[in-house]
Amino acid sequence: FYVWYDALINYATAAGYGRDEDSFNSWWQNAYHLIGKDIIRFHCVYWPAMLMAADISPMPKMRVHGWLLVGGDKMSKSKLNQIAPADLVEDFGVDGFRYCLLRDNPFGPDSDFSYEELQQRYNSDLANGLGNLLGRITTLVESKCGGIAPAPDPNSQLVAVCEKAYNEATAAWENFQPSRALEASFEIINQVNEMVTAKKPWELKGGSNTEEEQAAQAKLDAILGDSLEAIRIAAILLSPVIPETAEKIFDAIGLCDPSPSECLDECRVPNSVKWGANLGSTSLARAKISKSKPLFPRLEN
Repeated sequence: FYVWYDALINYATAAGYGRDEDSFNSWWQNAYHLIGKDIIRFHCVYWPAMLMAADISPMPKMRVHGWLLVGGDKMSKSKLNQIAPADLVEDFGVDGFRYCLLRDNPFGPDSDFSYEELQQRYNSDLANGLGNLLGRITTLVESKCGGIAPAPDPNSQLVAVCEKAYNEATAAWENFQPSRALEASFEIINQVNEMVTAKKPWELKGGSNTEEEQAAQAKLDAILGDSLEAIRIAAILLSPVIPETAEKIFDAIGLCDPSPSECLDECRVPNSVKWGANLGSTSLARAKISKSKPLFPRLEN
């Protein structure tokens, strides 16, 4: 009883209870407890009883998760089936590991995972999907638009895609469903890849000498401007899970005033994810684009 009493009260005192009432009242209104299913009794029976006895309200909101399983079994020292996060970070990077783990393991039930599944998700989404797309678009802007970002089309087909992604991702985060939030956010990347593959901007020969070249350049500008804008919005929606990668994306697409990290830090939803939004003093239209280095090098077996 003493051990749990001493441990649980830290949730309140860390927020300022007993020493800084303003801080406590501010933080406690939004208190969530993320706990494993095997300690529900202590957090959902003993802890609320202690809070009621101390006349502390409201009750914190509980979010309970299951276990990560390997081959259907709970990780255990006796079974030697443990997987150390540090070892996985060495291969996938912090952003890559965090994305793959949260994307394929819903918060709540027990979830089985393996190195092979992480690698498959990493290659399909991050290396082939996001990384290749950014590299392809920035290369095309550099070669066909003089390295200057075209303005996105206000009536682009991707406007509705980004709005839908934002609405679904926001609802998922509020319900502690990171896997669904990431799925919704990444649909932007999927749709941009489909559009680019269908329209083949690399085959268009733009310019300003003839009407045909001018028409081709207008198509190029629309495709590339829309792609850059959609990538910008996707980077913001994905930034809670891949923050370092989001900064690299901002740097590549010219959102670096005063710096990519500070520009990203200033982003607030929903305003920053509106189509064509300016971020502080930086506008994506006419931004200087730099050819992107591989964000996520493909992992081979």
